[in-house]
Amino acid sequence: MTHLSVEKTPVTLLGLGAMGTALARAWLAVGHPLTVWNRNPARAAVLAAEGAGVADSAAEAVAANRLVVTCLLDDASVGEVLGGTDLAGRDLVNLTTSTPAQARARAEWARERGARYLDGGIMAVPPMIGVPEAGGYVFYSGSRQLFERHQETLGVPAGTTYVGEDAGFAALHDVALLSAMYGMFAGAAHAFALIRKEDIDPASLAPLLADWLVAMAPAVHQTADQLRSGDYTKGVVSNLAMQVAGTPTFLDTAEQQGVSPELLRPYFELMRRRLAEGSGEEDLTGVIDLLVRGEASTGRGDRP
Repeated sequence: MTHLSVEKTPVTLLGLGAMGTALARAWLAVGHPLTVWNRNPARAAVLAAEGAGVADSAAEAVAANRLVVTCLLDDASVGEVLGGTDLAGRDLVNLTTSTPAQARARAEWARERGARYLDGGIMAVPPMIGVPEAGGYVFYSGSRQLFERHQETLGVPAGTTYVGEDAGFAALHDVALLSAMYGMFAGAAHAFALIRKEDIDPASLAPLLADWLVAMAPAVHQTADQLRSGDYTKGVVSNLAMQVAGTPTFLDTAEQQGVSPELLRPYFELMRRRLAEGSGEEDLTGVIDLLVRGEASTGRGDRP
């Protein structure tokens, strides 16, 4: 009987914080040869006991393999760590959290040094890495050819979602989703604050709140459709004028409950500003145009 084995792509990983360590263990678990480096050698030593090769320097780690993955503190750390290395001929995948502008600049920086570049935005926390059923994934942007070459390897720790040739798009998608998450957390914080001084168990509100947020989530599809068409009156159920008229109730309730309105007031102010433009029949989508600095409103309720 002939036994066929599939050779696993060797990986170099720079950075062994909580996320980096989780990535390393995911690759080791399925047999990828792994070379690691970290400023703190103790973290690398732990992985050495699990089968990783440990490089004495970042330059040695980069020289070990074609596929080099960075998962460092910030963009400045990437420049510092890779500054003294030879990146020529390397496939650099940067999973360090950064801004879109930083990612684009880092892509050019890598090209100038002879490396191919792919940027990533991780939509997961360390416990989700290497656990497919957890639903974690990583946005990737930059060279499509590079993504396709290493997609199977990159898909080991978490799912992969390619979002475009522009190296900044992964970071942009990452921050966009996380910004929405923090907005949701802000709304939940205000909701819990309203009941904080009452004889209401937060645990009884939690399932109601979770179900309500899930029920409201599909509204993002309508917002996207309105932005694409430019018709902000399309499919409106509760128009802007109606919703602005209701905002005093929310502010008065907050005052009566002794809760600061600081999480709600800025959004309500945007709603009032949009209404002042005379587009009361549209949805809430128009506030997006107010948020885009230096750009005039593009969607109008009176468009055909």
